[in-house]
Amino acid sequence: MLNQDSLSQLKGLKSRMEAEKERAEAVVKGTQARYGFAVLDDGREIFIPPDEMLKAFPEDRVKVCIRPTGDNKTIADIEKLVDSPLGEFTGRCVRKGKAFFVQPDLPHLKRWLFIPPHARNGVKEGDYLRCAILRHPIRDGKPQAKVLSIMGNDATPGIENLYCITKFGLATEWGSSAQKDLQRSLEQCRPLENSSRRDLRDLEFISIDAAKTQDIDDALYAEVSNDGWVLYVAIADPTAYITPGSQLQRDIAARGTSVYFHGDILPMLPEALSQDTCALSEGNDRPALVCRIAIGDNGSVGEAEFIEATIRSRAKLSYYAVDRYLNGQADELMSHASPLEALYQVYRALRAHREANELVMEDRQEYRWVLNDNKQIEHIEPYDKLLSQKLVEECMVATNRCAAQFLAEHQAPGPFVCHPGFRADRLDETRKFLEMHAPAAIELDPQSREGYRDIMLELAKNSETLPLRAMVNRLLTRAELSTEPGPHMGMALDCYTNCTSPLRKYVDFLVHLQIKAILAGNKPDMIEQSSLSALKDQLLVARSATQEAERWLASRYLARIASDNEGQTFSGTVSHINSSGFNVRLTDNGLEGFVDLRKDPEKFSYDKWTASLTSTTRRFQLEQAVEVRFERVDSDNRFQVLFQLADGCGLKPDKNAPQEQA
Repeated sequence: MLNQDSLSQLKGLKSRMEAEKERAEAVVKGTQARYGFAVLDDGREIFIPPDEMLKAFPEDRVKVCIRPTGDNKTIADIEKLVDSPLGEFTGRCVRKGKAFFVQPDLPHLKRWLFIPPHARNGVKEGDYLRCAILRHPIRDGKPQAKVLSIMGNDATPGIENLYCITKFGLATEWGSSAQKDLQRSLEQCRPLENSSRRDLRDLEFISIDAAKTQDIDDALYAEVSNDGWVLYVAIADPTAYITPGSQLQRDIAARGTSVYFHGDILPMLPEALSQDTCALSEGNDRPALVCRIAIGDNGSVGEAEFIEATIRSRAKLSYYAVDRYLNGQADELMSHASPLEALYQVYRALRAHREANELVMEDRQEYRWVLNDNKQIEHIEPYDKLLSQKLVEECMVATNRCAAQFLAEHQAPGPFVCHPGFRADRLDETRKFLEMHAPAAIELDPQSREGYRDIMLELAKNSETLPLRAMVNRLLTRAELSTEPGPHMGMALDCYTNCTSPLRKYVDFLVHLQIKAILAGNKPDMIEQSSLSALKDQLLVARSATQEAERWLASRYLARIASDNEGQTFSGTVSHINSSGFNVRLTDNGLEGFVDLRKDPEKFSYDKWTASLTSTTRRFQLEQAVEVRFERVDSDNRFQVLFQLADGCGLKPDKNAPQEQA
């Protein structure tokens, strides 16, 4: 039995221990290992032991008890759950004995979640699932999940697309309110009966697009003028059928863009609008927003006018057919010779002027994926951009820059597409890069449009020994949406936007609303930076979904051809390089994989100034030709393909080898 003094000492010790404890709310931050951290509201991060981490999910908000340990450190014990944001999620069914689990496809949550028999919904091992939490682990560390739907398994055609659509929460259906808005608009809207629309049906508009395209956004016409040409670009006008502020518009804004997967499309607009009512299809009268542009003999873009009009496309021509005609390989389009010849002249003038005065994106090898009936890659074939595609591209660029100028002149809050060029926080690094590789450009101002253009031209001119133009990409920013006009450095233009694809892109849709408000004499005030930020986030989500589906498809294709050709090496080039290794783009099909040099017996040193990795015997440089073998697919890293270097790849020249005599 303890005496009174001992009891007092124990009570005192207990009181001191309690006094040393701190209780607070925190957010659980998970790691790839079993432990984690409690991030307090004041910014402190307190270690959570593995056993305690079993009671919570990453991003849970919990009450913790912070207590000292014997080694002068502190740890956090989880006492109570405040909020758990983990709702629905995707994953794959795995099995251990007779028990079924879901392996969640979530960052920092690698534990399997038990699926009780009553919540399995007919699931089988290997199925891809949409799930929800059935039982939180806060009480005993034993979470449970329930199956909401089963998408299929590896044998399901298009499972890559189906899974990524669900994982990233992309909309596939239209809500009842949006459908009612659509039906009401189709019944009541009569834009062709609007007397304020200008009748331009006498102009011989033609559309040039892919043969299978149904959501035709634009049609073109050009004619010769006294000092050059007049280019007319007619753009589909879905805003004529969509009531501002309606549920239909809100749903369109939430989608943000048409999402193009290989083998599947999620359209931004209901097909009744994008493929029927609004598409500039052959032989049909359609409402359009027309941009009339004066093009000078030298290819300069002159005065532009935006017109709400009615047009009638004379023909839908395929890129392939127009390309053959322009190259003199066929004459089946002679009935459209007049607009085609004028458009070709406009293209040549516009392109020459841009190449001489601005910046034109370099052509790179394109690849076409041909899928089989199971929506798997049958084969991949390289192709070059067609002359007809370049023709349409130049007309669209001219129209977009005119739209940006129109918005800027009327002080509209965008939306503008800006590209700031070099990163503001890396200007010193930029100057050092130029000093090392392009000394003639040192005095140029990298923050001015003219300076940026001349720097890029100088880098391209000096890229004989090093790929300077590709090397400088790490110092550049990405394009961004803005309510303020600003330079688009990547094209060396004072301002730019997008307006030629309103059936497929919400940015273009917004530009139409702004232009039409100005034409009607109203204030163009429908754009706020917060809405553009939300749109940017949605575009990133859509891009992430398509990229992951593409990586998944590509990894399965590469695994198959590697299996069919065991031990085969593939030729490629280094497309991206960092301190860990480099990406390789295969020459035959354009697919990429990563060569991880961290586990290589030799130690490699990374030099950011030459974009190279060097060891005692080997050296690898951006855009260097290499030979690789397929290693495996890292499915935990979004289906990243891993390559191994072929024997002898990247060896430095032997300094002791005898030199050949001239």
